[in-house]
Amino acid sequence: MQLTKGLITMITDFGTKDPFVGQMKGVMYSINPEARIVDVTHEISPFNIREAAIITGLSYTHFPARSVHLVVVDPGVGSSRRPIIVTTENHYFVGPDNGVFSMIYALEERSLTVTHITADHYFYQKESPTFQGRDYYAPVAAWLSKGIPVTNFGEPIHDYIRMRIPIPEQPTRNTLEGEVIHIDRFGNAITNIRESLLDTGGDRKGMRVIMRGREISLKHHYSEVEDKDLYCLINSFGLLEFFVYRGSAAELHEINIGDIVGIIFG
Repeated sequence: MQLTKGLITMITDFGTKDPFVGQMKGVMYSINPEARIVDVTHEISPFNIREAAIITGLSYTHFPARSVHLVVVDPGVGSSRRPIIVTTENHYFVGPDNGVFSMIYALEERSLTVTHITADHYFYQKESPTFQGRDYYAPVAAWLSKGIPVTNFGEPIHDYIRMRIPIPEQPTRNTLEGEVIHIDRFGNAITNIRESLLDTGGDRKGMRVIMRGREISLKHHYSEVEDKDLYCLINSFGLLEFFVYRGSAAELHEINIGDIVGIIFG
């Protein structure tokens, strides 16, 4: 896979109050002034590797082939954990080997290579105990965006860190069980149940969505209802989502990440 244009995306838990993101961009532009940098989000909950893994997995397919995705949520910064590049059929990912790419491993398992970055001449500063996002990952992403081959950065590894990313289970032929994996800023509760899984169950008219022992009505869009009851729909990610119209489903109905969702097909 050869890069033709330097598009770099960024996902971090740095926020925007401090100069961290700006410094990373400065390093990348110094290496590749023609790079195009897209901020996916810098509001990952601090140190929340699992959240970053999920947001990365939900986001990368919306970008052109050969994009470089820079993901830095790194509570182990300065420790012995490895800096890595994950290469899939159409994308590159740069970040720490701490499980942050676990959803990519699950989605792209057939076509990925993981490289331990050891060629430290590509780093901005070689000794960086507190800000490897700027000094390791940002410059590597920039060099990748210029077309430097992945093989120049180090050797492939197979013992990379994977964390559990929940996938739906099918206890019986007519039932499906998933869970809430993300709460967005509006309080919508996003599950791991994809629309394609609902389609395999047959006629949706006879389908029942169960949350905490009660049936939740499936709608097409948010403004289809006006009360503050709990409803669900298929969101823009193609995932089942619980919502309250102009309200927070998570707060009003005390929904948390990990809550179980059941689907019963008629």
